[in-house]
Amino acid sequence: MHHIESMIRIYAPCEKVWQVLTDFESYPNWNPFIKSISGELKLGRKLQVKILPPNEKEMSFSPTIIRTLAGREIRWSGKFLIKGLFDGEHYFELEQIDEHTTLFVQGEYFSGLLVGLMSGILEKTKMGFQHMNRALKKTCES
Repeated sequence: MHHIESMIRIYAPCEKVWQVLTDFESYPNWNPFIKSISGELKLGRKLQVKILPPNEKEMSFSPTIIRTLAGREIRWSGKFLIKGLFDGEHYFELEQIDEHTTLFVQGEYFSGLLVGLMSGILEKTKMGFQHMNRALKKTCES
């Protein structure tokens, strides 16, 4: 198993960060990593996600929502081709530091037979998380 994570302090209340994070239609306007998400943010539902890791081609996948806690957390799981080959569990977590400050955490657990061969894309994915986190901060604080 491989885990990547990136966090950032955002000087905006959790409610504001959650509002921006869950406004999927606005992602093309601010998000340099997750280019689009479509689907309903409900447990068990599938999403259609397009990401653009730095210096890579756009990738599409259809993860399933496995946890959603309004204002606090979104978690989805997905697989490449078949389960056990290259699987991921992605999460967004919001932690209220005070009434005007949020700690935003984005990460993913990867498992499967191909994880050991994917170190390059995993590093670029982490960079993508960092780019998205900075863009989310800028959007929420402006």
